[in-house]
Amino acid sequence: MPKNRHAANRFKKSQTLFARAVGLMPGGVSSPVRSFQSVGLSPVFIYSGEGAYLVDVDSNRYIDYVMSYGPLIHGHAHPAIQAALAKQSDRGTSFGCCCEEEVTLATMIAAAMPHVPMVRFVNSGAEAVMSAIRLARGITGRPMIAKIAGGYHGAVDALLVEAGSGATTHGHPSSPGIPEAVTADTLVLPFNEPLEVRHAFQQHGERIAALVLELVMGNIGVVPPAAGYLQELRELCDRHGVLLVADEVMTGFRVARGGAQERLNVRPDITCLGKIIGGGLPVGAFGGRREFMNHISPAGPVYQAGTLSGNPLAMAAGIAALRLLETAEPYQRLESLGQRLQSGLEEVARKAGVALVVQRCGGMITPFFPPAAKGAGAFSVRNYADALRCDTRAFALFFKAMLESGVMIPPSQFEAWFLSLAHTPADIDATIDKAAAALAAVAAARG
Repeated sequence: MPKNRHAANRFKKSQTLFARAVGLMPGGVSSPVRSFQSVGLSPVFIYSGEGAYLVDVDSNRYIDYVMSYGPLIHGHAHPAIQAALAKQSDRGTSFGCCCEEEVTLATMIAAAMPHVPMVRFVNSGAEAVMSAIRLARGITGRPMIAKIAGGYHGAVDALLVEAGSGATTHGHPSSPGIPEAVTADTLVLPFNEPLEVRHAFQQHGERIAALVLELVMGNIGVVPPAAGYLQELRELCDRHGVLLVADEVMTGFRVARGGAQERLNVRPDITCLGKIIGGGLPVGAFGGRREFMNHISPAGPVYQAGTLSGNPLAMAAGIAALRLLETAEPYQRLESLGQRLQSGLEEVARKAGVALVVQRCGGMITPFFPPAAKGAGAFSVRNYADALRCDTRAFALFFKAMLESGVMIPPSQFEAWFLSLAHTPADIDATIDKAAAALAAVAAARG
């Protein structure tokens, strides 16, 4: 159990629960990303969420920017989603049979994403990516998969190589338990470096089934693509017969109604979705052109199945969530809130004399702490290597100060913050004020 440096009385119940949890669950958590180990703390246990706020078991209240790592674009416990869940729960939670809600949600996804006219629902984003890889190999008959360094696509064996998210935070970009043979056909390439992709495709193109990437990287913090980068990848994939698999589990229905592929004008062959399309419940989906998707069983030979796939609760919540996103207005509001937060963080960092690089795409944002020797103007995060240079000690100090002031952010330098439509300009301004004090604490600690 890591040494806890919380204010003892404020987090007493969380500490007690964590002491019990470490004897019952590995590391005391159900997912590594929830551990506060990398910031020198023990995790906070949440009791409830409403709108833009969380309340923990010790009755501490937080402005929340975790938002369940992306699904809660409407905030916690949105009335329309809660009503949809209650209505469906009264009729049953799982049937092991087809339900009308699957057809409705698939129709809504296809209407929003022209490159996804057909989908298969699964239970998580990781399952979606795993299935998309199998499909790409089945279509092309090729063994290799190319991925981007720092891209995290769930704990999929073949892709858990130089992975971001918790795998980076906890110092294990790869994992024991994965035989070398499993990753022997995984090619790792840097983000925002099209020449590296070109050279790799020239050397291995005839053996590569798919290039898998987040169109906007979010698991090393928010890193948008350079101008023209995705379009060049699209051209290279077409030239070499490689399928472009877009992991939009995080960005789908978040950075635009049609996802990052709409915002950035790129055409994937296969798209992986999750998070928002389940309205906060466990869900995933992968989809693409009919000629590709009809390779999936029972229409074709590529096997994929799941007992709870397309379960009526997740479908009902997803339908309710997407119905609230059918106009441009929600995305304009997220853009405005995101810009307000970005500008405010940059301003208070300047005043505190702390170098801070704030990168954003719509309602996703990450403040990066540059290496101590670099100023904000001399540093940007373009890829995994840049992210790894960030000052994680400064981030840990910032995280602790923000938590104790009542702002919940992800406990890792290498994660995106998520805004929701429940956040108000007043919430953003309060966050900026609290960040000013937190950054002053960072400056004081640095001396």
